[in-house]
Amino acid sequence: MCGIVGYAGPSEASGRPLDVVLEGLGRLEYRGYDSAGVALVAPDQSTVATAKKSGKLVKLVDELQARPLPAATAAIGHTRWATHGAPNDTNAHPHLADDGRLAVIHNGIVENFAVLKEELLADGATFLSETDTEVAAQLLARAYRRTGNLTEAMAYVARQLEGTFTLLAVHADDPTTVVGARHDSPLVVGLGEGENFLGSDVAAFIASTKDALELGQDQIVTITPDTVEVTDFHGNPAEATRFTVDWDAAAAEKGGFSSFMDKEIHDQPHAVGDTLLGRTDADGRLVLDDLRIDEAVLRTVDKIIVVACGTAAYSGHVAKYAIEHWCRIPVEVELAHEFRYRDPIVDEKTLVVAVTQSGETMDTLMAVRHAREQGAKVISIVNTHGSTIPRESDAVLYTHAGPEIAVASTKAFLSQITAAYLLGLYLAQLRGNKFPDEIREILDDLREMPRKIQTVIERGEYVSAVARSMKDATSVLFLGRHVGFPVALEGALKLKELAYIHAEGFAAGELKHGPIALIDEGQPVFVVVPSPRGRDSLHSKVVSNIQEIRARGARTLVIAEDGDDAVLPYADEIFWIPQSPTLMSPLLAVVPLQIFAMALATAKGLDVDQPRNLAKSVTVE
Repeated sequence: MCGIVGYAGPSEASGRPLDVVLEGLGRLEYRGYDSAGVALVAPDQSTVATAKKSGKLVKLVDELQARPLPAATAAIGHTRWATHGAPNDTNAHPHLADDGRLAVIHNGIVENFAVLKEELLADGATFLSETDTEVAAQLLARAYRRTGNLTEAMAYVARQLEGTFTLLAVHADDPTTVVGARHDSPLVVGLGEGENFLGSDVAAFIASTKDALELGQDQIVTITPDTVEVTDFHGNPAEATRFTVDWDAAAAEKGGFSSFMDKEIHDQPHAVGDTLLGRTDADGRLVLDDLRIDEAVLRTVDKIIVVACGTAAYSGHVAKYAIEHWCRIPVEVELAHEFRYRDPIVDEKTLVVAVTQSGETMDTLMAVRHAREQGAKVISIVNTHGSTIPRESDAVLYTHAGPEIAVASTKAFLSQITAAYLLGLYLAQLRGNKFPDEIREILDDLREMPRKIQTVIERGEYVSAVARSMKDATSVLFLGRHVGFPVALEGALKLKELAYIHAEGFAAGELKHGPIALIDEGQPVFVVVPSPRGRDSLHSKVVSNIQEIRARGARTLVIAEDGDDAVLPYADEIFWIPQSPTLMSPLLAVVPLQIFAMALATAKGLDVDQPRNLAKSVTVE
């Protein structure tokens, strides 16, 4: 959850280490914003210089302006999502040990910290915070006193810790070196000229370099200005995979928009279009080069299980309708945190599809590992290169949404649906469920979606105006059928995340089985109406649902296809979307719900990029 940055630069002390770390933290604050802190070292310092403040990064910046730190040669920085200990100044990272000569930052949870703390207390250690991280700092100080080598000490400590962790450390004895360790938690290396970088993801150093290394599981990395050395937890040399980031720093800036979320909503036509690029050969056949699974194996698959959490799970629910329709393979959608605990039926003919924006979602990673232990093949749909889940999957299908900074997901959702559709069509092509001309026709429909999404965005001011008029609403309900049902769930989630009000999504057919009791005078209800050109019976049933709730006093907010006059008599507000095939409609219908949630939250004076209590990447179970 937390964001971490490390920098090792030229041997002459300067302000660049602090500037790099603060800029990196600004790009990683989506990972947590309960507190922020930095630690700097330089050749003329006998101790590590630190500053840390509870609250958002701006409070740390204010503190540094009031009380500047000295120039440095190396630095580490941290932005926290609190787990152990309240989000206050004392519990903020970095944590110091060895009489202030050693500083440590941490992402993850040390599960055996209580046992280790008792051992350290008995050994005379003194603790200032409530965090599990300070245990790691004290262990590292003790190991360093014995070895005199920070890399060896880090490897020794990493072998003692249980749970999930990425640790970074600096020591005043070695002021041009940063040492990191990763276990079930993200860490990537940025490769520069005369300087090197560490970060939770590439956003931490994208302004300085696009050249990066993927670290593997249970690896130690030591960076200096001119070297990068990678070993395993036992000190043996280890390999890291080099890659180039395919976006630049401008993609992680607001670019004139009022918020990152606003920008990312407007990015969605490009995100969908870029996810479709380069997926066909000269004959128009789908070619998914990253699917490193033998075609014979994929032809024998008799069940698909999608594992994901939150918004990613709702993209899986949308994909279920399409993949079952095109491939005639049963598809289950499982919340990843429940998957391995219910003894799922998984074997070598099961294909597990793991969906995650960050590639680091711990619940999803554990589900991937469990599936592979049972003999299933795993394909991951991921947005972030250099992340853990693609490395531990049998194959990966990368989306190309670019960096998503706002905590509440928007463009990642649409690109996940698009990538899942590509996977479904590829399987249909491979297994002969669809003729080539049918697949080409569906792909042509998909390629039209960016233009149609742009149309919905251009109509967004009306949606925003309605949202602003409802800023005092305390509850909003969402109804949908078929692919509209997961859209309703996602719309409710966006409103909960951003506006902090009760919001709930229902399958419209369930309305008469209980939820209609919630309808009273003025209750706002969004209804996602299916196309009348698709399954006409579904359309008429949803129109009947609108009549039923309208008769009981509901305020009906209807998302309907252009030209659907049947909804006109029953809608208080209509948000029109372009005509599209039924299975493509979620890519359009969700956009007004995103805009509505953002506008309502903004009208309430809330931060839409950094909602309370949330973090972008959930790297703990």
